[in-house]
Amino acid sequence: MSFVAFGGDNGAFMAKIPEDGASAASTYIGAGANAVTGVAAVADLDTETNAGNDAGADDEVEKGLAQIDPLTIHPRISSCVLALVLSLVSLALAAGIYWFGVHTLNGQSFDEIVWNGFVGSMPGWFVAVSRALNSGLVIVIISLALAVIAFVVAVVRKRWWLVGQMAVCGVITYAAAWLKRLLPRPMLMNIASSHKNTAPSGHTLLAIGCCLVLLVAVPRVWRAVVALLGAAYTILVAASLIVGHWHRPSDVLMSLLIGGGLMMLTLVFTRKSGMDSPGSRVSSASIQIVASVMITFGVVSCIYAAYLLWQIYPGLELSAAWAKSGACASSMAAIIGVACLMFGLTLALRQLTASPLTRLGLVGAPPAPPED
Repeated sequence: MSFVAFGGDNGAFMAKIPEDGASAASTYIGAGANAVTGVAAVADLDTETNAGNDAGADDEVEKGLAQIDPLTIHPRISSCVLALVLSLVSLALAAGIYWFGVHTLNGQSFDEIVWNGFVGSMPGWFVAVSRALNSGLVIVIISLALAVIAFVVAVVRKRWWLVGQMAVCGVITYAAAWLKRLLPRPMLMNIASSHKNTAPSGHTLLAIGCCLVLLVAVPRVWRAVVALLGAAYTILVAASLIVGHWHRPSDVLMSLLIGGGLMMLTLVFTRKSGMDSPGSRVSSASIQIVASVMITFGVVSCIYAAYLLWQIYPGLELSAAWAKSGACASSMAAIIGVACLMFGLTLALRQLTASPLTRLGLVGAPPAPPED
């Protein structure tokens, strides 16, 4: 009778083997070794299986969440419909402004009056800033820098679908600037400005397009600030183009509406990786306040611009001198109003499409447990 020791990672044990059972012991040891090898192989297989199961489990969780609450992967249908309707209205208004400013005698007269008298109606500091902005490639450089920042922010946030949305919107906006080469401009009156069609304004489209791209790219906490600063920059660019005699009022107004309309149309196609992460989808007081103020102020400014236009309308056909101040004030009010509307609406729609509050309560960090 003898004892044989077996060792392993998990400890050792003794086996009692008869003296005449050497062959049996060998068989037993070989079987044990095979068993250990088999256990190791099974363990490796289990590890691989668990890794695969973890990945599959994540997919199943996402599918399960989508079935329970589809707002985790796409916005509400009502929000998308609202964005589509507002987009189509904006584009239709852009077409209407083009028709009035280019294809009607009173519209051409209005543009010509503002073209000749806008500089005199603006304060000196504004004229100086406008001329500095129009020198060289200042508008192009600033606008493209904002666009680059927007794409970097979207990539850092890993909003890949949003990157695609922004790229498509940028390409279409750039293509819209070439409409001036295709749209006709009939000669209805003698004018001092360019006889060629200049609608829409490419620089205005570039400014509003880049600012709106930055607005939809930044996180929720920065959207209200970007909307305010973007609207101010776009208003300054649009007015400076009239001061510099680059464009007529109808050109820049048409561009503001096209830029805003195309961005709102882009938001219709927002999907999961273009939205805020579920854990950060919360209501934002800053967005609600700023968007409401901008939309309200934009509507009031547009109504005031329309009122001034109605007041001077009888003098447009004759290009009456008394209509100059009203026409210039109406143009500036319309530029401010339309810009505020486009940024205010985009700000509100971005929040609706990127941060829908879900039925699962994924609206931020979970509540802390009650204290004893």
